[in-house]
Amino acid sequence: MGKDYLLQNHATGRIFEDTGWLLSDPMCKGPSLIRALYRKKQIEYQDVDKGLYRFADWLPVNRMLKGSAAPVTYKSEGLGPYLGLDNLYITFSGYWPERSAFMRTCSFKETEAFSVCAYIPKNEKRTMVVASAGNTARAFARVCSENKIPLLLFVPYDNLDSLWFEKELDPCVQLLCSPPGSDYYDAIEMSNRYCEDASRYFAEGGAKNIARRDGMGTTVLSATTFIGRIPDYYFQAVGSGTGVIAAWEANKRLIKDGRFGDHLMCLIPSQNAPFIPIYEAWMTTGRHMDTMEASEARKKSSSIKAKVLSNRKPPYGIPGGLYDALIDSDGFMDYATNEELERALSTFEELEGIDIDPAAAVATASLMKNVKNGKVCRSAVIMLNITGGGEARFKKEHEIFYLKPVKEASLLSVFC
Repeated sequence: MGKDYLLQNHATGRIFEDTGWLLSDPMCKGPSLIRALYRKKQIEYQDVDKGLYRFADWLPVNRMLKGSAAPVTYKSEGLGPYLGLDNLYITFSGYWPERSAFMRTCSFKETEAFSVCAYIPKNEKRTMVVASAGNTARAFARVCSENKIPLLLFVPYDNLDSLWFEKELDPCVQLLCSPPGSDYYDAIEMSNRYCEDASRYFAEGGAKNIARRDGMGTTVLSATTFIGRIPDYYFQAVGSGTGVIAAWEANKRLIKDGRFGDHLMCLIPSQNAPFIPIYEAWMTTGRHMDTMEASEARKKSSSIKAKVLSNRKPPYGIPGGLYDALIDSDGFMDYATNEELERALSTFEELEGIDIDPAAAVATASLMKNVKNGKVCRSAVIMLNITGGGEARFKKEHEIFYLKPVKEASLLSVFC
């Protein structure tokens, strides 16, 4: 596959070629996200047997990897009527065979992993480095293991229970963890130190990576192509907000496509209280977000049930980031407490028939709250992004293996 896209600097508008794994505009000194401009304006989505790559027209991929699955959208017949909603559509990423959902890590982070790993140049010999609070690591580990792509993961020690798999992983995947009591940001700092050795390692890039965002944007492509139009409202739980940025970017491409409407979805991301730095910035300081003190961040992240939503340095105020997405879409930040999360968790499973993860329950709780408060029109077309589900069922049906951290000495011998 050739490069069927150009890159654009969000802050300056400069358009340029992708010379390979660019995470920023090399001609721009200031911070800004870059985005892909695909030459094909109307997406030709493929059969479901292509997995995630059914949306390959709007993915910056150099190849197609085995084992991918796309998000699945359906109209709710349980939660929607319960909330008095005429048009609630659920985009489900996870394991739910009856709905043809086969993400075997039970998380929409697979959309990132299959896109990013297919974006890696074929001649790349170095090891990719990924820092994660848990779900992203699980997804990248699975994809890299099955496709023999060298990967070094950094995950907080207290989140190691999220690194479960249906089979033992290939040794091309290795794990280091930050100490007990540390958080996601600590894992990021550790990973950055390894990436200083550019001859052996390269950073995946997180929100700066166009492949990560455009992979996550397939949730909106799934919903829109199923419904036949762009939704009016979009609900998702966030730690970094990267998925919501991706939804906004996908929305803009769909407008240019011309077949699905000309409006922007109202974006309503939510966090898990008391870890709500993005919500607090949105409500008080606008684009600027104060960096949370390390001790406060660790304490609050340990107290929330949706631990994957604990990023204390998200891409919020950067040009092209979450703040711009919210302003442009007339959206707003929300939050859910642990108690609201728990109620939404049980309500969703009872009414829809599948377990969901705590982060997805945060989004569900936010939807329930905003419907009750009258902030959402009951006749509107609503997309609820269930970013993970079916884990309890998957674990009942499969033998589970856990990835263990390696010692630095053995790590060096593996990647020498």
